[in-house]
Amino acid sequence: MKRSATRHVRAFYLGGLRFATPALLLFALLTRCAMPGETVPASACLLPQQKPMLVAELFFGRNIAGRAPVSEAEWDDFVARVVTPNFPDGFTVFDGASGQSRAPQRGAIEREAPKIVLAAAYPRPDLKDRIEAVREAYRTRFTQRSVGLLTRWECGAF
Repeated sequence: MKRSATRHVRAFYLGGLRFATPALLLFALLTRCAMPGETVPASACLLPQQKPMLVAELFFGRNIAGRAPVSEAEWDDFVARVVTPNFPDGFTVFDGASGQSRAPQRGAIEREAPKIVLAAAYPRPDLKDRIEAVREAYRTRFTQRSVGLLTRWECGAF
């Protein structure tokens, strides 16, 4: 009698995602893994005054081909005209000590000292558009190929 070569694996589902083992499901739960497009439930926040917020980290390269890097005066003007109106509730700017990325057309590593904007915002219908407006404005104004973006859901209070 031949044995079937296929194994039956019990799957576990959470938020539409399939986890092959209970360990992976447990890991997702313990790390407070928010599913794409979902916010953190208010019940997951530690303190009563906290609410779900989207944390966005934006990475702005300052090197510009054929000219000097984005100056502090140019950066301050960009922040005043573009970042502040799109994140009126506040944000923090960090100077990156050093960063690097690979130029896709040449494959060369480019090094520069970026500016990093950290913004925590309550989820509103226009939030995605405001984040993208900041990224596009910088790419256009300073001829950048990209503005890096990381997002995550957190609980916050201000």
